[in-house]
Amino acid sequence: MSSADTRPTEPLPERSAASASPRRRRGSWPWFVGFAIVALLAVAAWFAAELIARQIVVGVVRDQVRTQLALPDDQPIDVVLVEPVLPQLIAGTLTELTISSQDVVLGSVEGDMSVVAQGVPVRGSGDIAGAEGTLVLDEQQLRTLMSDVEGFPADSLGLAAPDITATTDLTIFGATVAVGAALTPSAAEGDLVLTPASLQVGGAEVSAEELQDRFGRIADGVLRDWDVCVAEYLPAGVTLTSVAVEGETLVAGFDIDGGIASDPALQENGTCA
Repeated sequence: MSSADTRPTEPLPERSAASASPRRRRGSWPWFVGFAIVALLAVAAWFAAELIARQIVVGVVRDQVRTQLALPDDQPIDVVLVEPVLPQLIAGTLTELTISSQDVVLGSVEGDMSVVAQGVPVRGSGDIAGAEGTLVLDEQQLRTLMSDVEGFPADSLGLAAPDITATTDLTIFGATVAVGAALTPSAAEGDLVLTPASLQVGGAEVSAEELQDRFGRIADGVLRDWDVCVAEYLPAGVTLTSVAVEGETLVAGFDIDGGIASDPALQENGTCA
């Protein structure tokens, strides 16, 4: 065996981790930075598109409400949408939409309006999945409404939860007697109904029978239920379903037909028989 064969083999020099790692880091940083920039731009674009979409939807809803209810162009209307809006627009349906406005004038009725609707289609024709509304009247606004009801003493109307109060003057044998009535409000077949709950004469509470015995047929005007049709003030697709005196206001609840979004007949004012 030759000396060359017995010469020990020297290992190849190893490349240290310190010399290799800098090259890998230099290669990864540009990719990471580029990805971060793209992600930030995408997020910014999403928020910008979301803001624009929200502004457009709110503007369209306000215009539609003013048009359908014949409200002034400067009528303030608040619109609240469930976030986010873009996915709802892509799906073609707004999950939930809340519309509210104060001092809304509907014919001779004025009050604070609020509507909550679910499943509102954003393109083409289609029904709303469900919608309910609320109209809040203060004492003066309710007095104005009741002034159109023949025979009702609207000037004396007051609110004393849970009832509406009114005073009627009855005349017998030349003497005039003030009879006070507490009237409980309710809704029946879309009408506002006021039913006598208690009566007072001279500050003392009396029964319906006592009043009838004292005044006879003259008392009928006090003992009657007041059935008030409100359909003529509202779109045909809106039906009164509940009424209650809460504090110093009358709160009326309404059911809204889902077809009102696309059916012109439901958008027209209703009628009273």
